[in-house]
Amino acid sequence: MAIDHLDGELLELLAQEPRIGVLEASRRLGVARGTVQARLDRLQANGVIRGFGPEVDPAAIGYPVTAFATLEIKQGQGNDVRAHLTTVPEVLELHTTTGHGDMLCRLVARSNADLQRVIDRVVGFDGIVRASTAIVMENPVPLRIIPLVKQASGD
Repeated sequence: MAIDHLDGELLELLAQEPRIGVLEASRRLGVARGTVQARLDRLQANGVIRGFGPEVDPAAIGYPVTAFATLEIKQGQGNDVRAHLTTVPEVLELHTTTGHGDMLCRLVARSNADLQRVIDRVVGFDGIVRASTAIVMENPVPLRIIPLVKQASGD
């Protein structure tokens, strides 16, 4: 879905102030309340906006260690491995990939020692052949979407 300049401004405003109301957003953007509501509805319906929940920092709730694990899986076991990984709370994301490995998952743990427990739980499933894990040292560019929104909206 293509987004225009107003969509981009609305998304940037929501990213900066997620608790802003429709009326205040319309005032700041200089458009009618109905326009903002219609844009929000369309952006949600088209999957551009996926949610309005809080952004939780795993480190702040006791999980300061982040790692990425590349998993090699047995052929035909993809669905079973996915189902297994959804039962591990420390698996924050899972991506199927091309190249080396079949899946890439982002994990968190309470400590380096706890990371071993998490990895053991992840690979303790018959469909996973091998795992290669890299611990994150720092995150100088955290997940960001607004620069992409600005580019997509023509800003």
